[in-house]
Amino acid sequence: MGSVVDAPTVVAGQEEVTDNMLGDKKVTVVFVLGGPGSGKGTQCANIVEHFGFIHLSAGDLLRAEIKSGSENGTMIENMIKEGKIVPSEVTIKLLQEAMIKSGNDKFLIDGFPRNEENRAAFENVTKITPVFVLFFDCSEEEMERRLLGRNQGRVDDNIETIRKRFKVFVESSLPVIEYYNAKDKVKKIDAAKPIPEVFEDVKAIFAPYAPNAA
Repeated sequence: MGSVVDAPTVVAGQEEVTDNMLGDKKVTVVFVLGGPGSGKGTQCANIVEHFGFIHLSAGDLLRAEIKSGSENGTMIENMIKEGKIVPSEVTIKLLQEAMIKSGNDKFLIDGFPRNEENRAAFENVTKITPVFVLFFDCSEEEMERRLLGRNQGRVDDNIETIRKRFKVFVESSLPVIEYYNAKDKVKKIDAAKPIPEVFEDVKAIFAPYAPNAA
């Protein structure tokens, strides 16, 4: 066992030692990071439409779990209200289940990893490393303006919680971006620009992943 580390071409069902495998399928994963209100969700929808990726929002998966009314969901809800970060294993399990269920092999993982511990846990548990990290860079003032303008009735869209979330993002997520930057894996986007201009930048990055290139 474990003798196929350098032989990714060996197809043997569930080789957990083979990098970037989900079951017996090789997958492409892009982490999408940006503060609350940076426009990640809008751009992810565009990437899905044009490049055939599946968009998995860690936040949406967590909110769906909350809605389910499970014990897990109640614990998640309390942590979000406190502006805390949900334990890695909880989110990774939800992400893995969603990836397998989708049947696709190209994924945008949005809003995760939220910290260094998340990042290490994801790579250790799934044996998947991202091809790159898409980072939507946007000022706190601009994000605040957008979030207060959209108010979708979410528990985490009031001014105090927005500021708390931004602080958590800066303290926790920036080390993740620095980690991948050192590996030359960060693609930084100026997210303060108008949506169509931001998507032009995104399209240039995703061109090699266009369906006709598959």
